Amino acid sequence: MKGRRVALVTLLNAAFLSIAGGAMAGDGFDVVALGALGGIQDGNLSAYLIHPHDDDRAVTCDAGTLVNGLRVADAKGAFDSVKVPPESDLGRVGYVLTKQIKGYLISHAHLDHVAGLVVSSPDDSNKPIYALPSVGEALVTTYFNWQAWPNFTDRGKEPRLKKFTITDLEPAKATPLADTKMKVTAFPLSHGGVESTAFLIESDDDALLCFGDTGPDAVEKTTRMHDIWSAVADQLKQRRLKAVVIESSYASDRPDKLLFGHLTPKWLLASLHELAGLAGAGSLNGLPVVISHIKYALTSEQPQKKILDELEAGNDIGVRFVMPEQGSRWHFK
Repeated sequence: MKGRRVALVTLLNAAFLSIAGGAMAGDGFDVVALGALGGIQDGNLSAYLIHPHDDDRAVTCDAGTLVNGLRVADAKGAFDSVKVPPESDLGRVGYVLTKQIKGYLISHAHLDHVAGLVVSSPDDSNKPIYALPSVGEALVTTYFNWQAWPNFTDRGKEPRLKKFTITDLEPAKATPLADTKMKVTAFPLSHGGVESTAFLIESDDDALLCFGDTGPDAVEKTTRMHDIWSAVADQLKQRRLKAVVIESSYASDRPDKLLFGHLTPKWLLASLHELAGLAGAGSLNGLPVVISHIKYALTSEQPQKKILDELEAGNDIGVRFVMPEQGSRWHFK
């Protein structure tokens, strides 16, 4: 009996120390590619559904495609574990859209990052849009203005239907994501003269970094990428950073003057090497890096294979590059 008491006290003390020392460790994140591409393929544009593995209350990182992406993902089995309550008249796609997605993180207001949000808004549920102030302003003035679309937000032209509450994010300051167990920190990016955003999403002791469109620092004449890597280097050292979603819109033969605020494998590898320098040797080994926003091509071949080959050829830091397809689901832990 005495041995059992000692063991119980030991377990309780360990639990107390874990809680007192900070958030308890989680089990990573589940990510679903609702829209894997950038550019011109309507119905498959930048949107990633993200939630902690142990809690299916989600947000999306951008929302270029929503309903079609949910339909494709559902057909591929990505939502097989979702159980719609028997009293609900919603299908599974409608249930995920209106009940499980609790908010939208919008990196910038380009159409291929917001089209799904705009067109699904009449049937969506009330929820927040999280964005830097410049992005929130662009959403209201460009789309929700009663000319392009009815104003479903709480700002801008009357009448304001207030389905979406726009929440301004302060750069480098963590903000709780309502009705989830996550928080987000926004970092400004430079996208060819447009302010874009990278989102550091955290839950328990886990983190995931999702980039909107961005050009390389050397071309954009900024330090935005460097600043983000500096901010997350310690989390990478501690193995808290579970994955990065980041773009490579074109292959490396694209001239810098025609990047229009985007990355190529050459520039992405250079940036990841900078991160490795900040975090230390071996710190990126095994890190999943999801390659988003590849531009659909009207030529006979798509650029995915070429881009992946170029990334792997320069991958001397041990990154695990992931080439997404619409509807893909991953558990990053």
